[in-house]
Amino acid sequence: MIEYRIDRRSGIATYVQIVQQTKQALRLGMLRPGDRLPTAREVVEATAINPNTVLKAYRELEREGLVEARRGLGTFVRRTLGAAGADTPLRGELADWAARARAAGLDREDMTALFTAVLDEHFTQTQGDDT
Repeated sequence: MIEYRIDRRSGIATYVQIVQQTKQALRLGMLRPGDRLPTAREVVEATAINPNTVLKAYRELEREGLVEARRGLGTFVRRTLGAAGADTPLRGELADWAARARAAGLDREDMTALFTAVLDEHFTQTQGDDT
């Protein structure tokens, strides 16, 4: 089961963090169709956030067709995202790169900026190739 980690200093709304973390777990294969998300009460107990915030995040995920609420049973995953499994060799290569970047003195924000810049360059260059 997924465990949400809320960063109150990030400037990102709490419900958005829950949505993003759920989507990441779906992309990495950590959540699969049929899996139950933690109840709002479980999330509140683990993170000390307002239950309405959890429900707002779950409604957003439901609106996107990723989860479904089953009355009296909980919220369940309907479908996954992407194909980047948590055990893919690319993940290991990326972990190696992150370790080298950290050893070179880059912090999390530096790595995020560098990685995002490379992604932006790659997807801008190949966007026309996808047609």
